[in-house]
Amino acid sequence: MPVRTARLGRALGPEPATVNGAVLLLPGGDEISARRPSPLMAAVSVRALGRRLARAGRGEGLVIHVVHYRYRGWNGSEAHLSQDADWAADEIVRRHGDVPVCLAGVGMGGRAALHAAGHTAVNSVLALAPWLPEDDMAASPEPVKQLAGRQVLIVHGTNDERTDPELSFRLAERAKKANRDVCRFEVHADGHGLHQYRSEVQSLAEDFVMGALFGLPFSRPVQDALAAPPPLGLRMPLAAGFGRSLRR
Repeated sequence: MPVRTARLGRALGPEPATVNGAVLLLPGGDEISARRPSPLMAAVSVRALGRRLARAGRGEGLVIHVVHYRYRGWNGSEAHLSQDADWAADEIVRRHGDVPVCLAGVGMGGRAALHAAGHTAVNSVLALAPWLPEDDMAASPEPVKQLAGRQVLIVHGTNDERTDPELSFRLAERAKKANRDVCRFEVHADGHGLHQYRSEVQSLAEDFVMGALFGLPFSRPVQDALAAPPPLGLRMPLAAGFGRSLRR
């Protein structure tokens, strides 16, 4: 049997002549599965966000790739999706040298982004509706030490019935104790796919990524969320219409 390997999809949008930063898009997955993901289905959840970021970062030298996993499942202690995210960051360094990397994940991909944040090339993490395990007294809690020194944005719909928003709040609360550059936005009445406020979520993601990778100023809501003490900066409401008045 051939050994399975992760891979990067083709760059979304025109690949810049000089790459100054990278976003690795980490699609969702399953808790347990040894099946190989469908490349087309896996990319659906992140491709629209990737195209939005590619347009925003064209002048800054931003390259964006979807990570294609070896397995569809996280698979317990194997943490396959996290391993593949770590490999993908290595691959960016191999191709482009010492450029900052943002890990941007959805659902189980959000968990992978948070886990793999300790890679030396990673300077930021964007986790959208991250899947996190229920608290278990017999198991170690989700790690947060690897988030130190990174800028972290978590976004979660308050009506998410697939991934518990309270769990992402608790993780952000623990992470904030060791890293002030953590914030979390709540999308009122939206579900797991964040479809109801898709434009606002994508605007927020663009604002965060461009600031984290290239030092552009964050919008006032993001600045306020990063500066506010818990729980305020970790339950920041995403305002309807966010992004309409933002102009780079």
